[in-house]
Amino acid sequence: MTKKKWDIYAPVYELAMRPERKTYQYLYDRIRPAVRGKEVLEIATGPGLLARHVASAAARMIATDYSEKMIAEAKKRECPDNLRYEVADATALPYGDNSFDAVLIANALHVMPDPEKALREIGRVLRPGGILIAPNFVNHGTGFGGRFWSGVLKLAGIRFEHRWTAEEYLDWLNAHGWRVVFSKELSARITMMYAECERKTER
Repeated sequence: MTKKKWDIYAPVYELAMRPERKTYQYLYDRIRPAVRGKEVLEIATGPGLLARHVASAAARMIATDYSEKMIAEAKKRECPDNLRYEVADATALPYGDNSFDAVLIANALHVMPDPEKALREIGRVLRPGGILIAPNFVNHGTGFGGRFWSGVLKLAGIRFEHRWTAEEYLDWLNAHGWRVVFSKELSARITMMYAECERKTER
């Protein structure tokens, strides 16, 4: 999906996520202790929904998106003092090696043509012992809800480059250098697989 399309949806993106309050509350409650006291990078923040809810637990947080209008929407909302928004491409991050203790990327890897490149960039900017938190939509084609909402998003021009099952998504992370240390399947309009990972090379 092109940057222009995300720019178009920026003003309504957060509104579209409101029916998933219960699922997102789980994310907030799980992520806050996971990033407590850490320097955190979020990739594909959209209008900053996750960032605003978890940044207060971090030492500092930079939330990024490659859509300028998504970042503009994020900046309209009140946020913690330790949170900064920046425009950045997940596959070419403008940060030095070993810059962050935790990286968060939610529901974005499946819409990227080359998510493996994003994983490599995450591995580069993440410090040894750091954590990757990567919840992602899965099971797009199973169950009435998943098929229906996948169809709605397709009509809206949102293209899924990858359609993993829950198991396939975890296997994909593992195959590309990440050990999943915690995972949980979450009920939503499209099922979400929550995953916390560490780099395999660290042991």
